[in-house]
Amino acid sequence: MNIRHVEIFRAVMTNGTASRAAEVLRVSQPAVSKAIQELERFIGFSLFHRIKGRIIPTAEAQLFFREVEQTFAGLAQLRNAAARIRDFGSGELRIACLSALSTNVMPKALQAFLARHPNVAITFQARMSSLVRDLVASGQFDLGLAADEIDQTGVEARPFARYRVEVALPAGHRLEQLTVIRPSDLHGENFIALAPEDTTRQEADRLFAEAGARPKVVLETPYSTTICAMVQAGIGVGLVNRITAEVYLNQGLSLRPFEPALHFRTLLLLPPNRQPSLILQDFIDELVKLAA
Repeated sequence: MNIRHVEIFRAVMTNGTASRAAEVLRVSQPAVSKAIQELERFIGFSLFHRIKGRIIPTAEAQLFFREVEQTFAGLAQLRNAAARIRDFGSGELRIACLSALSTNVMPKALQAFLARHPNVAITFQARMSSLVRDLVASGQFDLGLAADEIDQTGVEARPFARYRVEVALPAGHRLEQLTVIRPSDLHGENFIALAPEDTTRQEADRLFAEAGARPKVVLETPYSTTICAMVQAGIGVGLVNRITAEVYLNQGLSLRPFEPALHFRTLLLLPPNRQPSLILQDFIDELVKLAA
């Protein structure tokens, strides 16, 4: 099937007459008539009734025209996608991120990025680090930020940022009088703990054991934002990073440094054996600025 013949048929249907279609397409009317006849021979049915010099679409032509319109809409989308790829390297980014950075680092990076590239479509999901890794490893997502406890096989993992561990306290808690909190200070305290597989949780457990301290774990969660919310509600204390806790400060939560120093370590994940597009690299650069 000749696409030019289909374009001419569409022009006739859209404009109502062969002469008007010829004007729009800047071809002769006989050329339009010939193209319609050739298309009819190819598809095997008549497209127009020819009555007293006029052409009237057949019922089959109306059905065929619906399919043509859907196809041309798809072609328009392809043209738009090609234009985005030409201008930006890609028309969309698919990003996954661990919860702890989804309400602070990621919004700031996206705001700066979209100010320069407002036409790039963003798909974003906040997930557990293990799921972030799976989404990137499978190629469903272009980039991920995850904690360092993940299995790094099947992804390209780059060190991203380290964040100092601090102790989140409910407002008015007795430990607010301390400038620094040590493992022994948390002995017997109601404690909201990170998930057992979290490397920072494991390091903290080791320090507690060495100090002979046994916080009372009342709740476990993989999400730092959940720890902050539970501390704010007065359920207990927990270990968080400052950027996650910022929105809770002076809202029923306070922070104190934890000694000896521990850090949350994060990774930037990319699909293996795939060079980042220009637009993805631009977003990575924006993230790296915030991690510095």
